[in-house]
Amino acid sequence: MPIKVKQDLAATQVLENENIFVMTEKRAITQDIRPLKVLVLNLMPDKQTTETQILRKLSNTPLQIEVEFLQTATYQATHTDSSYLDEMYTTYENVKDQYFDGLIITGAPLAFVDYEDVEYWDELAEIMEWSKKHVHSTLYLCWAAFAGLYYHYGIKKVFYDKKISGVFEHKLLNKKSPLFRGFDDVFLAPQSREIGIKKEDVLAEPRLELMAEGDVPGVTIVKTVDSRQFYVFCHLEYDSDTLKKEYFRDLDKGINPEIPVNYFPDDDPTKDPVVNWRAAGQLFYTNWINYYVYQTTPYDVTEVKDED
Repeated sequence: MPIKVKQDLAATQVLENENIFVMTEKRAITQDIRPLKVLVLNLMPDKQTTETQILRKLSNTPLQIEVEFLQTATYQATHTDSSYLDEMYTTYENVKDQYFDGLIITGAPLAFVDYEDVEYWDELAEIMEWSKKHVHSTLYLCWAAFAGLYYHYGIKKVFYDKKISGVFEHKLLNKKSPLFRGFDDVFLAPQSREIGIKKEDVLAEPRLELMAEGDVPGVTIVKTVDSRQFYVFCHLEYDSDTLKKEYFRDLDKGINPEIPVNYFPDDDPTKDPVVNWRAAGQLFYTNWINYYVYQTTPYDVTEVKDED
């Protein structure tokens, strides 16, 4: 939560320069509090695992957050019981007239499918367009980040020679950004993908800002200059055994996957993985919620402004 201080306290500017949010008395007495409304479009096959991962990250904050889960109507998930989805999830048709403080769109195992060939692409494109007027800040994760950059800015994906899997170092490119408050200059995060985007394509788009990258995985976090959209290619929400499950799943399929980098002690899959990204993951989600949703969203969420 922010620190409340007197209007002209000398330390205010110093603290703000250190990315410590300071709220003056004047603002504090005029601030109304209400629960934040966050919508999650869950595109992953194993929906319940993804639900848990995201809710875990959103829950470690003193803010009250109302989370609603969204499924596609044009594609019926086959890995989750339909009765569960009918009870716990809604569809775009039911929320299209509503407004939300935040939207999270998850990844999906669609790296090798052309965007326009995705069965629910038209519906997803409609939701992404809708979010520009109905959502204050949108967080795109993994495949959704690629899809979002393609839809909004025409940035195409590129294929790697081999899948990037493991825990990699990433460096901050804007250390003063509130997004990275509490981060070390270099942070670790899981990666699991066969595709990427070109750095020069991001730098050539004046509406985008490159926030973090790694020597091996390349572009990792991008946001819009107005902080209304965030694109994240790493998996700061992953559980300790997510990469392990992916590795053994591919092994059972006869794919002969490489052992995830910097994950198993001594690269021995029989040993428990080392978790070294949890703190950075929690900071990331807390900072996004705090600085880019809670602190800037209008009290009347219907006053969300069009990005265009």
